[in-house]
Amino acid sequence: MSTTYFYRLLTIAGIVILSIKSYGQDKNLPKEFYIASTIPDSLKGEANSVVRYSSDEVTVKAAGKMTLKHHAIITVLNEKGDAAAQLGLGYDKKFSSVDNVQMLVYNADGTMIKKYHKSDFYDYAATDGISIVTDDRMLAIKHPISAYPTTIEVIFEEDMNSFLDLGEWDIQRSERSVQNAEYTVLVNPSVGFRYMNKNTTIKPEKTPAGEFEKYTWHVKNLKAVKPEDDAESWQVMPRIMFAANSFQFGGIPGDISTWQNFGKWLQALNADVCSLSPERIAEVKKMTADFKTDKEKARFLYQYMQQNMRYVSIQLGIGGLKPFPATFVDQKKYGDCKALSNYMYALLKAADIPSYYAIINAGSNEEPADPAFPSDPFNHIILCVPFKGDTTWLECTNMQKPFGKLGPFTENRYALLVTEDGGKLVKTPRSTDIDNQFNSEAHVVLDADGGAKATLKILSTGEYRDDYLGIAALKTDEQKQVLIKMLNMKQPSVFEFKPSTDKDGIKELDIELEYDKFCDVSAGNKQFYKPRVFDLWKTTVPILEKRKSDFFFEIPMLKTCVTTIDLPAGFEIDALPADQSLKFTYGTYDVRYVYDATKNQVVSTTKFNLKNHVIPAAKYTELQVYLDAIAKAQNKKLVIRRKA
Repeated sequence: MSTTYFYRLLTIAGIVILSIKSYGQDKNLPKEFYIASTIPDSLKGEANSVVRYSSDEVTVKAAGKMTLKHHAIITVLNEKGDAAAQLGLGYDKKFSSVDNVQMLVYNADGTMIKKYHKSDFYDYAATDGISIVTDDRMLAIKHPISAYPTTIEVIFEEDMNSFLDLGEWDIQRSERSVQNAEYTVLVNPSVGFRYMNKNTTIKPEKTPAGEFEKYTWHVKNLKAVKPEDDAESWQVMPRIMFAANSFQFGGIPGDISTWQNFGKWLQALNADVCSLSPERIAEVKKMTADFKTDKEKARFLYQYMQQNMRYVSIQLGIGGLKPFPATFVDQKKYGDCKALSNYMYALLKAADIPSYYAIINAGSNEEPADPAFPSDPFNHIILCVPFKGDTTWLECTNMQKPFGKLGPFTENRYALLVTEDGGKLVKTPRSTDIDNQFNSEAHVVLDADGGAKATLKILSTGEYRDDYLGIAALKTDEQKQVLIKMLNMKQPSVFEFKPSTDKDGIKELDIELEYDKFCDVSAGNKQFYKPRVFDLWKTTVPILEKRKSDFFFEIPMLKTCVTTIDLPAGFEIDALPADQSLKFTYGTYDVRYVYDATKNQVVSTTKFNLKNHVIPAAKYTELQVYLDAIAKAQNKKLVIRRKA
């Protein structure tokens, strides 16, 4: 589902695209804005590009009536800044138009070397690699930069007669400094204009302008910011969100002054598409008649939907917002996130089980909706089933997802439930380490020459299960290389998959391995081994004087491995690695080694867990020391020797 038209970022055919953001040209700009040598030295540090000048003007004439003008001059300093020479403008022939489009290119001295007009742009259906049909179109151009610095000037205008909110102003992007920028909103007071600052404290100048209220923000000389590794840009980069209480989308007026009102609009939009035919309702009741509880019925119907429907993205009609009728999905056996969630809603309704259509901003560690700022930051639909004392969430686009499990794509953030009383903002559940398990057993048989044969069994749940299901779709050779890299394994001479299962949310993976040389070092009568087939953990982080941003892993997790190593005949233990027990505020790492002299066998038991996947900046140094200690513990050697 794609709902925020104004100032969104898309990726189409490998081009970073700025969609529907435009403004007006000032022909009296200083020449220095075009000359690279006039950039202040203070703006070059950490910068791949510099915004020399940017003027954005938005005029909101009425609900659903907006004009946008854009004029920007950006100097690209190196190839990492090339995105400034790529432009994509999304539009819809029915609801928006783009005019006066130009891209002008200047060399380091400010001499124009290329000029692109609208007729030079590619104009095509804005398919995204998922949608097979869409009403959206795209104007796009990419200038190949051959020498640096190069300055890019972009000018365009757009008229829109359909929108939900007014999007946002990204004041600054990663590794881009800003010399001069301003953003102006002219708004009819009747629409109820609102804004909210994110990671900035700047305030607008507010002045009357005839029938409009005028808001203008200015920034100057902002040094480039490079977000720290594994930080999320939405927590760091400055921007301002905009909205109007009154809107008109696809010709349908609405109110988004509160989450409740927005939900009422969505409820009315979906009212005529969320029921099955009387015949199918009767069939659903018959299919579920023998189940004793509503939850058992819901589980059955969810699995029925997964087994009989497939996900296909189709963005037609009212901006890709309104789902296709449940009867359509029932007949055609496919739908997008809206259609499949709506179909699941209709199945449950047929079985007299209430549920709620829920819109959400999906993506790993994506920014959640802000309860204090009703708007439309959403891009996905899921379903909420409010069983008494046990609310259950359903992801309807993943045909392999276990009943009631979400995962990092939609967990731990706000979803807007479309209820009988309108919209209700509710947080989705947060997974724990128990939800994302990687449990493994390895049996290694060493030979006297330092080679080995090994069997490996992995049982995975949650996100690890999803990873291995995804790997299973690859070609066999690709699967092998991905797993060797993921598990940080020594390259085997033989790698063979054995038949495995996926049942009750647990994916089993069985592998047989052979190594011509499993031994790391051989010296005299001694052999040195890494006492495991793979490392449970391979990530370390650099030492920083002071971390500024929270550190994000993708998920909390629990990983275990029991490794049994059979020594070759005629060998005995010379040295066992020491047991280790490491602790961190949000996790632990434990490893124990036991030698059974009777079996001439070493058994190690290793456990790693991460209780919280978001590490506060204040805990970064503790994390860094902890992960370094794990790396050292995993590098300890098992030493065996030939018996005298």
